[in-house]
Amino acid sequence: MRKLWTIFSVCLLVMLTFIPAAFANETAAAPAAVDTGDTAFVLVCAALVMLMTPGLALFYGGMVRTKNALSTIMQSFFVIGLVTVQWTLFGYSLAFGPDIGHFIGSLDWIGLNGVGQAPNADYSATIPHQAFMIFQSMFAVLTVALITGAFAERMKFGAFVVFALLWTTFVYDPIAHWVWGVGGWIRELGVLDFAGGTVVHIISGVSGLVIAMMIGKRKGYGTEVMMPHHLPMTVIGASLLWFGWFGFNAGSALSANGLAASAFVVTHAAAAAATVSWVLTEWLQHGKPTILGAASGCVAGLVAITPAAGFVSLIPAVIIGLGAGIICFLAVAVLKTRLGYDDSLDAFGVHGIGGTWGAIATGLFASTAVNPAGADGLFYGNPGQLVNQLIGVGASWIFAAIMTFIILKAIGMFMQVRANPEQETQGLDITEHGERGYAYQDFMAGSPVGLGSAVNAATQEITVKKTTLA
Repeated sequence: MRKLWTIFSVCLLVMLTFIPAAFANETAAAPAAVDTGDTAFVLVCAALVMLMTPGLALFYGGMVRTKNALSTIMQSFFVIGLVTVQWTLFGYSLAFGPDIGHFIGSLDWIGLNGVGQAPNADYSATIPHQAFMIFQSMFAVLTVALITGAFAERMKFGAFVVFALLWTTFVYDPIAHWVWGVGGWIRELGVLDFAGGTVVHIISGVSGLVIAMMIGKRKGYGTEVMMPHHLPMTVIGASLLWFGWFGFNAGSALSANGLAASAFVVTHAAAAAATVSWVLTEWLQHGKPTILGAASGCVAGLVAITPAAGFVSLIPAVIIGLGAGIICFLAVAVLKTRLGYDDSLDAFGVHGIGGTWGAIATGLFASTAVNPAGADGLFYGNPGQLVNQLIGVGASWIFAAIMTFIILKAIGMFMQVRANPEQETQGLDITEHGERGYAYQDFMAGSPVGLGSAVNAATQEITVKKTTLA
Protein backbone atom coordinates (compact mmCIF):
# COMPACT_ATOMS: atom_id res chain seq x y z
CA MET A 1 0.00 0.00 0.00
CA ARG A 2 2.84 2.40 0.77
CA LYS A 3 4.33 1.83 -2.69
CA LEU A 4 0.95 2.37 -4.38
CA TRP A 5 0.39 5.58 -2.39
CA THR A 6 3.84 6.85 -3.43
CA ILE A 7 3.09 6.20 -7.11
CA PHE A 8 -0.31 7.88 -6.80
CA SER A 9 1.22 10.93 -5.08
CA VAL A 10 3.89 11.35 -7.76
CA CYS A 11 1.31 11.07 -10.55
CA LEU A 12 -0.95 13.61 -8.81
CA LEU A 13 1.95 16.03 -8.39
CA VAL A 14 2.84 15.76 -12.08
CA MET A 15 -0.80 16.36 -13.08
CA LEU A 16 -1.05 19.46 -10.87
CA THR A 17 2.20 20.79 -12.31
CA PHE A 18 0.89 20.75 -15.86
CA ILE A 19 -2.72 21.87 -15.29
CA PRO A 20 -2.01 25.53 -16.22
CA ALA A 21 -0.44 24.50 -19.54
CA ALA A 22 -3.38 22.21 -20.28
CA PHE A 23 -5.89 25.05 -19.83
CA ALA A 24 -3.71 27.37 -21.89
CA ASN A 25 -4.06 25.06 -24.88
CA GLU A 26 -7.84 25.16 -24.69
CA THR A 27 -7.89 28.80 -25.84
CA ALA A 28 -5.74 28.21 -28.92
CA ALA A 29 -7.17 29.63 -32.12
CA ALA A 30 -8.19 27.40 -35.00
CA PRO A 31 -5.60 27.16 -37.80
CA ALA A 32 -6.01 28.99 -41.08
CA ALA A 33 -3.14 27.77 -43.27
CA VAL A 34 -3.15 24.00 -42.90
CA ASP A 35 -2.76 21.80 -46.00
CA THR A 36 -5.12 18.86 -45.54
CA GLY A 37 -3.16 16.58 -47.86
CA ASP A 38 0.13 17.14 -46.09
CA THR A 39 -1.55 16.79 -42.71
CA ALA A 40 -3.18 13.49 -43.62
CA PHE A 41 0.12 12.23 -45.01
CA VAL A 42 2.10 13.09 -41.89
CA LEU A 43 -0.52 11.64 -39.53
CA VAL A 44 -0.55 8.36 -41.47
CA CYS A 45 3.25 8.32 -41.40
CA ALA A 46 3.18 8.92 -37.64
CA ALA A 47 0.92 5.89 -37.28
CA LEU A 48 3.34 3.83 -39.40
CA VAL A 49 6.27 4.87 -37.22
CA MET A 50 4.26 4.00 -34.10
CA LEU A 51 3.72 0.49 -35.54
CA MET A 52 7.47 0.05 -35.81
CA THR A 53 7.90 -0.24 -32.04
CA PRO A 54 5.48 -3.19 -31.62
CA GLY A 55 7.15 -4.58 -34.75
CA LEU A 56 10.51 -4.23 -33.03
CA ALA A 57 9.04 -6.00 -29.98
CA LEU A 58 8.26 -9.01 -32.17
CA PHE A 59 11.59 -8.76 -33.99
CA TYR A 60 13.52 -8.82 -30.71
CA GLY A 61 11.05 -11.13 -28.93
CA GLY A 62 11.55 -13.93 -31.41
CA MET A 63 15.33 -13.81 -31.09
CA VAL A 64 15.54 -14.39 -27.34
CA ARG A 65 15.00 -17.64 -25.47
CA THR A 66 11.48 -18.76 -24.57
CA LYS A 67 11.85 -17.79 -20.91
CA ASN A 68 12.58 -14.15 -21.84
CA ALA A 69 10.15 -13.59 -24.71
CA LEU A 70 7.54 -11.59 -22.79
CA SER A 71 10.04 -9.49 -20.85
CA THR A 72 11.74 -8.49 -24.10
CA ILE A 73 8.42 -7.61 -25.73
CA MET A 74 7.34 -5.75 -22.59
CA GLN A 75 10.34 -3.41 -22.73
CA SER A 76 9.50 -2.20 -26.24
CA PHE A 77 5.76 -2.02 -25.63
CA PHE A 78 6.06 -0.17 -22.32
CA VAL A 79 8.22 2.61 -23.71
CA ILE A 80 5.39 3.58 -26.05
CA GLY A 81 3.56 4.78 -22.96
CA LEU A 82 6.51 5.99 -20.91
CA VAL A 83 8.28 8.02 -23.58
CA THR A 84 5.04 9.46 -24.97
CA VAL A 85 4.18 10.86 -21.54
CA GLN A 86 7.70 12.29 -21.15
CA TRP A 87 7.57 13.76 -24.65
CA THR A 88 4.24 15.51 -24.25
CA LEU A 89 5.03 16.87 -20.78
CA PHE A 90 8.51 18.28 -21.44
CA GLY A 91 10.56 16.17 -23.87
CA TYR A 92 9.26 17.82 -27.02
CA SER A 93 10.01 21.25 -25.60
CA LEU A 94 13.58 20.22 -24.77
CA ALA A 95 14.13 18.77 -28.25
CA PHE A 96 12.36 21.30 -30.47
CA GLY A 97 11.55 24.28 -28.26
CA PRO A 98 13.15 27.73 -28.61
CA ASP A 99 16.92 27.33 -28.62
CA ILE A 100 19.16 27.86 -25.60
CA GLY A 101 22.83 28.23 -26.52
CA HIS A 102 22.58 25.89 -29.53
CA PHE A 103 22.47 22.99 -27.07
CA ILE A 104 18.93 22.42 -25.81
CA GLY A 105 15.39 23.70 -26.25
CA SER A 106 13.76 25.82 -23.59
CA LEU A 107 10.74 24.76 -21.54
CA ASP A 108 8.49 27.33 -23.23
CA TRP A 109 6.40 24.50 -24.67
CA ILE A 110 6.15 22.49 -21.46
CA GLY A 111 2.95 20.47 -21.36
CA LEU A 112 2.58 21.33 -25.07
CA ASN A 113 1.78 24.91 -24.11
CA GLY A 114 1.59 26.82 -27.41
CA VAL A 115 1.75 23.62 -29.47
CA GLY A 116 -1.64 23.71 -31.11
CA GLN A 117 -3.48 23.27 -34.39
CA ALA A 118 -1.75 26.08 -36.23
CA PRO A 119 1.48 25.34 -38.12
CA ASN A 120 4.88 26.31 -36.76
CA ALA A 121 6.73 27.72 -39.74
CA ASP A 122 10.13 26.82 -38.26
CA TYR A 123 9.36 23.15 -38.85
CA SER A 124 6.49 23.02 -41.36
CA ALA A 125 4.21 25.71 -42.71
CA THR A 126 1.56 23.28 -43.98
CA ILE A 127 0.76 20.92 -41.10
CA PRO A 128 -0.46 21.58 -37.55
CA HIS A 129 2.25 21.97 -34.95
CA GLN A 130 0.63 19.08 -33.06
CA ALA A 131 1.01 16.84 -36.12
CA PHE A 132 4.74 17.54 -36.25
CA MET A 133 5.02 16.96 -32.50
CA ILE A 134 3.27 13.57 -32.55
CA PHE A 135 5.26 12.45 -35.60
CA GLN A 136 8.49 13.24 -33.77
CA SER A 137 7.27 11.52 -30.60
CA MET A 138 7.22 8.20 -32.43
CA PHE A 139 10.92 8.62 -33.24
CA ALA A 140 11.74 9.14 -29.57
CA VAL A 141 9.72 6.05 -28.61
CA LEU A 142 11.43 3.81 -31.15
CA THR A 143 14.93 5.01 -30.30
CA VAL A 144 14.64 3.95 -26.67
CA ALA A 145 13.20 0.59 -27.69
CA LEU A 146 16.12 -0.07 -30.04
CA ILE A 147 18.59 0.00 -27.15
CA THR A 148 16.93 -2.94 -25.42
CA GLY A 149 18.33 -5.41 -27.94
CA ALA A 150 21.82 -4.90 -26.55
CA PHE A 151 21.03 -5.96 -22.97
CA ALA A 152 18.14 -8.36 -23.58
CA GLU A 153 17.65 -11.18 -21.07
CA ARG A 154 19.51 -9.59 -18.17
CA MET A 155 18.32 -6.12 -17.05
CA LYS A 156 15.72 -5.75 -14.32
CA PHE A 157 12.56 -4.00 -15.43
CA GLY A 158 12.58 -1.34 -12.70
CA ALA A 159 16.11 -0.26 -13.63
CA PHE A 160 15.12 -0.23 -17.30
CA VAL A 161 12.17 2.09 -16.66
CA VAL A 162 14.34 4.59 -14.78
CA PHE A 163 17.05 4.34 -17.43
CA ALA A 164 14.58 4.88 -20.29
CA LEU A 165 13.20 8.04 -18.70
CA LEU A 166 16.60 9.51 -17.88
CA TRP A 167 18.16 8.54 -21.21
CA THR A 168 15.34 10.09 -23.22
CA THR A 169 15.67 13.31 -21.25
CA PHE A 170 19.44 13.66 -21.10
CA VAL A 171 20.59 11.94 -24.31
CA TYR A 172 17.86 11.78 -26.93
CA ASP A 173 16.30 15.21 -26.36
CA PRO A 174 19.59 17.17 -26.50
CA ILE A 175 20.89 15.37 -29.60
CA ALA A 176 17.52 15.72 -31.34
CA HIS A 177 17.81 19.45 -30.69
CA TRP A 178 21.40 19.56 -31.96
CA VAL A 179 20.50 17.89 -35.24
CA TRP A 180 16.88 18.91 -35.95
CA GLY A 181 15.97 21.74 -33.60
CA VAL A 182 16.09 25.30 -34.89
CA GLY A 183 19.38 26.71 -33.61
CA GLY A 184 20.94 23.32 -32.80
CA TRP A 185 24.69 23.41 -33.33
CA ILE A 186 24.91 20.31 -35.55
CA ARG A 187 22.08 21.64 -37.73
CA GLU A 188 23.82 25.01 -37.92
CA LEU A 189 27.06 23.27 -38.93
CA GLY A 190 25.26 21.82 -41.95
CA VAL A 191 25.23 18.12 -41.01
CA LEU A 192 22.60 16.22 -43.02
CA ASP A 193 20.37 13.72 -41.23
CA PHE A 194 17.06 13.33 -42.99
CA ALA A 195 15.33 10.86 -40.66
CA GLY A 196 17.64 9.84 -37.83
CA GLY A 197 21.01 8.28 -38.65
CA THR A 198 22.66 10.16 -35.79
CA VAL A 199 19.62 11.00 -33.68
CA VAL A 200 18.07 7.52 -33.69
CA HIS A 201 20.48 4.81 -34.77
CA ILE A 202 23.96 5.88 -33.76
CA ILE A 203 22.99 6.98 -30.25
CA SER A 204 20.82 3.91 -29.61
CA GLY A 205 23.46 1.50 -30.89
CA VAL A 206 26.37 3.14 -29.06
CA SER A 207 24.35 3.43 -25.83
CA GLY A 208 23.39 -0.22 -26.13
CA LEU A 209 27.04 -1.22 -26.49
CA VAL A 210 28.00 0.77 -23.40
CA ILE A 211 25.27 -0.90 -21.33
CA ALA A 212 26.13 -4.38 -22.61
CA MET A 213 29.75 -3.89 -21.60
CA MET A 214 28.90 -2.35 -18.23
CA ILE A 215 26.47 -5.03 -17.02
CA GLY A 216 28.42 -7.94 -18.48
CA LYS A 217 27.60 -11.02 -20.48
CA ARG A 218 24.54 -13.20 -20.02
CA LYS A 219 24.92 -16.16 -17.70
CA GLY A 220 26.22 -19.01 -19.85
CA TYR A 221 27.17 -16.79 -22.79
CA GLY A 222 29.80 -18.57 -24.86
CA THR A 223 29.22 -21.94 -23.15
CA GLU A 224 25.48 -22.48 -23.64
CA VAL A 225 23.43 -22.51 -26.83
CA MET A 226 21.31 -19.34 -26.99
CA MET A 227 19.34 -19.78 -30.18
CA PRO A 228 16.32 -17.65 -31.20
CA HIS A 229 13.18 -19.37 -29.92
CA HIS A 230 10.73 -18.21 -32.62
CA LEU A 231 12.16 -17.06 -35.94
CA PRO A 232 8.73 -16.69 -37.62
CA MET A 233 7.94 -14.05 -34.98
CA THR A 234 11.20 -12.28 -35.80
CA VAL A 235 10.38 -12.27 -39.52
CA ILE A 236 6.92 -10.82 -38.82
CA GLY A 237 8.59 -8.12 -36.74
CA ALA A 238 11.12 -7.37 -39.49
CA SER A 239 8.29 -7.13 -42.02
CA LEU A 240 6.44 -4.63 -39.82
CA LEU A 241 9.64 -2.63 -39.46
CA TRP A 242 10.15 -2.57 -43.24
CA PHE A 243 6.53 -1.50 -43.70
CA GLY A 244 6.63 1.18 -41.01
CA TRP A 245 9.97 2.52 -42.21
CA PHE A 246 8.25 4.08 -45.21
CA GLY A 247 6.50 6.38 -42.75
CA PHE A 248 9.79 6.91 -40.92
CA ASN A 249 11.70 8.11 -43.98
CA ALA A 250 9.11 9.34 -46.48
CA GLY A 251 7.20 11.06 -43.68
CA SER A 252 10.29 13.09 -42.81
CA ALA A 253 9.63 15.15 -45.93
CA LEU A 254 6.66 16.50 -43.90
CA SER A 255 4.71 16.91 -47.10
CA ALA A 256 3.04 14.69 -49.70
CA ASN A 257 5.40 15.70 -52.49
CA GLY A 258 8.12 14.46 -54.82
CA LEU A 259 10.75 14.37 -52.08
CA ALA A 260 8.56 12.02 -50.04
CA ALA A 261 8.19 9.76 -53.07
CA SER A 262 11.95 9.76 -53.63
CA ALA A 263 12.61 8.93 -49.98
CA PHE A 264 10.08 6.09 -50.19
CA VAL A 265 11.73 4.59 -53.28
CA VAL A 266 15.33 4.78 -52.06
CA THR A 267 14.30 3.37 -48.67
CA HIS A 268 12.88 0.26 -50.28
CA ALA A 269 15.82 -0.11 -52.68
CA ALA A 270 18.42 0.12 -49.91
CA ALA A 271 16.59 -2.40 -47.73
CA ALA A 272 16.31 -4.82 -50.64
CA ALA A 273 19.98 -4.45 -51.53
CA ALA A 274 21.10 -5.01 -47.93
CA THR A 275 18.92 -8.11 -47.65
CA VAL A 276 20.71 -9.57 -50.66
CA SER A 277 24.23 -8.56 -49.63
CA TRP A 278 23.87 -9.79 -46.02
CA VAL A 279 22.55 -13.19 -47.14
CA LEU A 280 25.22 -13.60 -49.82
CA THR A 281 27.98 -12.64 -47.39
CA GLU A 282 26.62 -15.02 -44.78
CA TRP A 283 26.30 -17.77 -47.40
CA LEU A 284 29.95 -17.36 -48.41
CA GLN A 285 31.11 -17.12 -44.80
CA HIS A 286 29.09 -19.92 -43.20
CA GLY A 287 27.91 -22.02 -46.11
CA LYS A 288 24.18 -21.51 -45.53
CA PRO A 289 21.79 -18.61 -46.13
CA THR A 290 19.43 -18.01 -43.20
CA ILE A 291 16.12 -16.23 -42.72
CA LEU A 292 17.57 -14.51 -39.64
CA GLY A 293 20.28 -13.13 -41.89
CA ALA A 294 17.72 -11.90 -44.41
CA ALA A 295 15.70 -10.17 -41.68
CA SER A 296 18.82 -8.62 -40.16
CA GLY A 297 20.01 -7.50 -43.57
CA CYS A 298 16.80 -5.67 -44.41
CA VAL A 299 16.94 -3.80 -41.09
CA ALA A 300 20.60 -2.91 -41.68
CA GLY A 301 19.70 -1.43 -45.05
CA LEU A 302 16.83 0.55 -43.58
CA VAL A 303 19.11 1.90 -40.86
CA ALA A 304 21.83 2.96 -43.31
CA ILE A 305 19.52 4.75 -45.73
CA THR A 306 17.70 6.67 -43.00
CA PRO A 307 20.02 9.72 -42.81
CA ALA A 308 20.41 9.80 -46.59
CA ALA A 309 16.83 9.08 -47.68
CA GLY A 310 15.99 12.68 -48.56
CA PHE A 311 19.33 13.51 -50.15
CA VAL A 312 20.36 10.64 -52.47
CA SER A 313 19.09 9.13 -55.71
CA LEU A 314 18.40 5.49 -56.52
CA ILE A 315 21.82 4.09 -57.49
CA PRO A 316 23.62 5.59 -54.49
CA ALA A 317 20.83 4.16 -52.31
CA VAL A 318 21.50 0.69 -53.70
CA ILE A 319 25.21 1.14 -53.02
CA ILE A 320 24.47 2.24 -49.45
CA GLY A 321 22.26 -0.81 -48.96
CA LEU A 322 24.80 -3.24 -50.39
CA GLY A 323 27.48 -1.77 -48.17
CA ALA A 324 25.23 -1.92 -45.10
CA GLY A 325 24.54 -5.63 -45.52
CA ILE A 326 28.24 -6.48 -45.72
CA ILE A 327 29.50 -4.03 -43.07
CA CYS A 328 26.82 -4.88 -40.50
CA PHE A 329 27.24 -8.62 -41.05
CA LEU A 330 30.97 -8.30 -40.38
CA ALA A 331 30.26 -6.21 -37.27
CA VAL A 332 27.96 -8.93 -35.96
CA ALA A 333 29.91 -12.01 -37.05
CA VAL A 334 33.50 -10.82 -36.64
CA LEU A 335 33.79 -7.64 -34.55
CA LYS A 336 31.57 -8.84 -31.71
CA THR A 337 33.40 -12.16 -31.50
CA ARG A 338 36.87 -10.61 -31.48
CA LEU A 339 36.03 -7.93 -28.91
CA GLY A 340 34.04 -10.35 -26.76
CA TYR A 341 31.08 -8.18 -25.74
CA ASP A 342 27.56 -9.62 -25.43
CA ASP A 343 25.29 -7.44 -27.56
CA SER A 344 22.38 -9.88 -27.23
CA LEU A 345 20.40 -8.96 -30.36
CA ASP A 346 23.06 -6.96 -32.21
CA ALA A 347 21.68 -3.50 -31.56
CA PHE A 348 25.16 -2.02 -31.89
CA GLY A 349 26.20 -4.12 -34.87
CA VAL A 350 23.11 -3.15 -36.87
CA HIS A 351 22.10 0.28 -35.57
CA GLY A 352 25.36 1.71 -34.26
CA ILE A 353 27.50 0.54 -37.18
CA GLY A 354 24.73 0.81 -39.79
CA GLY A 355 23.83 4.32 -38.67
CA THR A 356 27.48 5.37 -38.78
CA TRP A 357 27.89 4.01 -42.31
CA GLY A 358 24.69 5.72 -43.43
CA ALA A 359 25.69 9.10 -41.97
CA ILE A 360 29.11 8.93 -43.64
CA ALA A 361 27.60 7.72 -46.92
CA THR A 362 25.30 10.74 -46.87
CA GLY A 363 28.43 12.89 -47.00
CA LEU A 364 29.54 10.91 -50.04
CA PHE A 365 26.36 10.67 -52.12
CA ALA A 366 24.13 13.63 -51.14
CA SER A 367 23.01 15.75 -54.08
CA THR A 368 21.15 19.04 -54.33
CA ALA A 369 19.56 17.67 -57.49
CA VAL A 370 17.52 15.43 -55.17
CA ASN A 371 16.93 18.00 -52.46
CA PRO A 372 17.91 21.65 -53.02
CA ALA A 373 17.60 22.24 -49.26
CA GLY A 374 20.44 19.79 -48.64
CA ALA A 375 24.00 19.88 -49.90
CA ASP A 376 26.25 18.10 -52.36
CA GLY A 377 28.49 15.37 -51.01
CA LEU A 378 32.08 14.39 -51.77
CA PHE A 379 31.25 12.64 -55.04
CA TYR A 380 29.39 15.74 -56.24
CA GLY A 381 32.28 18.11 -55.60
CA ASN A 382 31.87 19.05 -51.92
CA PRO A 383 34.39 17.30 -49.62
CA GLY A 384 33.44 19.67 -46.80
CA GLN A 385 30.12 17.88 -46.41
CA LEU A 386 31.90 14.63 -45.58
CA VAL A 387 33.87 16.48 -42.90
CA ASN A 388 30.61 17.81 -41.45
CA GLN A 389 29.14 14.33 -41.39
CA LEU A 390 32.17 12.95 -39.57
CA ILE A 391 31.86 15.68 -36.95
CA GLY A 392 28.18 14.83 -36.45
CA VAL A 393 29.00 11.13 -36.13
CA GLY A 394 31.83 11.75 -33.67
CA ALA A 395 29.76 14.08 -31.49
CA SER A 396 26.88 11.59 -31.38
CA TRP A 397 29.17 8.70 -30.45
CA ILE A 398 30.98 10.58 -27.69
CA PHE A 399 27.95 12.23 -26.09
CA ALA A 400 25.84 9.05 -26.15
CA ALA A 401 28.64 6.91 -24.70
CA ILE A 402 29.56 9.29 -21.89
CA MET A 403 26.00 10.14 -20.87
CA THR A 404 24.88 6.50 -20.94
CA PHE A 405 27.81 5.52 -18.72
CA ILE A 406 26.94 8.28 -16.22
CA ILE A 407 23.21 7.47 -16.19
CA LEU A 408 23.75 3.74 -15.65
CA LYS A 409 26.33 4.35 -12.93
CA ALA A 410 23.93 6.71 -11.15
CA ILE A 411 21.07 4.21 -11.33
CA GLY A 412 23.32 1.48 -9.96
CA MET A 413 23.91 3.54 -6.84
CA PHE A 414 20.24 3.32 -5.87
CA MET A 415 18.89 0.07 -7.31
CA GLN A 416 19.85 -3.30 -8.75
CA VAL A 417 20.38 -3.02 -12.49
CA ARG A 418 21.08 -6.60 -13.50
CA ALA A 419 19.07 -9.69 -12.63
CA ASN A 420 20.91 -12.11 -10.34
CA PRO A 421 22.05 -15.53 -11.63
CA GLU A 422 19.00 -17.35 -10.22
CA GLN A 423 16.65 -14.89 -11.92
CA GLU A 424 18.50 -15.25 -15.22
CA THR A 425 18.26 -19.04 -14.96
CA GLN A 426 14.50 -18.93 -14.37
CA GLY A 427 14.02 -16.24 -17.00
CA LEU A 428 12.84 -12.66 -16.67
CA ASP A 429 9.29 -13.48 -17.78
CA ILE A 430 8.63 -15.21 -14.46
CA THR A 431 10.98 -13.35 -12.12
CA GLU A 432 10.16 -9.82 -13.33
CA HIS A 433 6.57 -10.11 -14.57
CA GLY A 434 5.10 -13.34 -13.19
CA GLU A 435 4.02 -14.46 -16.65
CA ARG A 436 4.90 -17.07 -19.25
CA GLY A 437 4.86 -16.51 -22.98
CA TYR A 438 3.92 -20.11 -23.67
CA ALA A 439 1.73 -22.38 -21.51
CA TYR A 440 1.62 -26.06 -22.42
CA GLN A 441 -1.30 -28.13 -21.09
CA ASP A 442 -1.42 -31.79 -20.09
CA PHE A 443 -3.84 -33.41 -22.56
CA MET A 444 -5.53 -35.52 -19.88
CA ALA A 445 -5.50 -33.41 -16.72
CA GLY A 446 -5.27 -29.92 -18.21
CA SER A 447 -2.45 -28.87 -15.88
CA PRO A 448 0.51 -26.80 -17.08
CA VAL A 449 3.50 -28.91 -18.04
CA GLY A 450 6.76 -28.46 -19.91
CA LEU A 451 7.17 -28.83 -23.63
CA GLY A 452 8.80 -32.22 -23.22
CA SER A 453 5.79 -33.53 -21.28
CA ALA A 454 3.42 -32.16 -23.91
CA VAL A 455 5.36 -33.92 -26.67
CA ASN A 456 5.42 -37.16 -24.66
CA ALA A 457 1.67 -36.95 -24.07
CA ALA A 458 1.05 -36.44 -27.77
CA THR A 459 3.31 -39.37 -28.61
CA GLN A 460 1.48 -41.60 -26.14
CA GLU A 461 -1.90 -40.58 -27.61
CA ILE A 462 -0.74 -41.47 -31.11
CA THR A 463 0.59 -44.82 -29.84
CA VAL A 464 -2.76 -45.61 -28.18
CA LYS A 465 -4.67 -44.80 -31.37
CA LYS A 466 -2.38 -47.02 -33.46
CA THR A 467 -2.78 -49.90 -30.97
CA THR A 468 -6.57 -49.53 -31.01
CA LEU A 469 -6.71 -49.57 -34.81
CA ALA A 470 -4.51 -52.62 -34.92
